[in-house]
Amino acid sequence: MSHPVVFSLAESIQLLSTAPAVLDPWLRELPEAWLHTDEGPETFSPFEVLGHLIIGERTDWLVRTKQILDGRTEPFELFERFAHREAFAGWPIAKLLDLFASLRAANLEELRALQITEAQLDWTGQHPGLGEVTLRQLLAAWVVHDQGHIAQIARVLAKRYGAEVGPWTEYMPVLGDRVRE
Repeated sequence: MSHPVVFSLAESIQLLSTAPAVLDPWLRELPEAWLHTDEGPETFSPFEVLGHLIIGERTDWLVRTKQILDGRTEPFELFERFAHREAFAGWPIAKLLDLFASLRAANLEELRALQITEAQLDWTGQHPGLGEVTLRQLLAAWVVHDQGHIAQIARVLAKRYGAEVGPWTEYMPVLGDRVRE
């Protein structure tokens, strides 16, 4: 990196707003087999990634943001990483994509309305596993979480044809080791 990066709430909101637009055309028309492929035990398929992102929209990022801004000192509620499995079993992908887009738009509208100041970005909350975290770190983690799962979907989809590329495997780093959730 050639220059230091400073957290920007406006840039973060811009990046967060793109996730539904990236995922929708990518996943909406995929065959079921592609939507439900994964990298093995304890990993997510593209379908599950979308469900996981929805659970985060409902219970994690904005909820924790408001907890910090409200000055509440109790630890954040634990995030149930696999709650999507029961919540969205059998749902069509189109319904999940529409729900994600709706929740994300509403959350970003609410985030903008909070009018977070630079000073508030240094306010802290208590993560149940990480300890004290700042609002800045929480919001940056939301952005990175999105980007990580978008990259994960690309990796999982690429690996579906991993054995089919033959000798090109060595030129395809996306086919490397899986990453746990």
